Amino acid sequence: MADQQAPEAPPQERDSLWLITFSPTIWAAHFLLSYLAASVWCAKVAGRGGALGDIRIAIGVLTLIALIGIALTGWRGWRKHSFGNATAPHDFDTPADRHRFLGFSTLLLSGLSFVATIFVALCVVFIGSCA
Repeated sequence: MADQQAPEAPPQERDSLWLITFSPTIWAAHFLLSYLAASVWCAKVAGRGGALGDIRIAIGVLTLIALIGIALTGWRGWRKHSFGNATAPHDFDTPADRHRFLGFSTLLLSGLSFVATIFVALCVVFIGSCA
């Protein structure tokens, strides 16, 4: 049997831009839910000078779920970026290079979103009260 090489064209007929938006959307949802939960906790449960208490655990769990989602999106971006055997930069007008470029962009946005999510969660680590 003859040695066959893998096709150079990406697996999809047409690349979608949806994957590139997942990580920033997860970060934005995490940001909104974290601050909304803390504000409701401080307004309704703990009072103006009360401790954050249990809401810190809830934000920690939310952060863990968000980081897992961002990491999975980044991993998918890495797989798209490392498709085939071409090296960076991906600046040719071919379907394979567009596929790799979108994967690389997804990977970079995932890294940025990962760090941003950690910075949002650090607020409840260093601030222990509602005041």
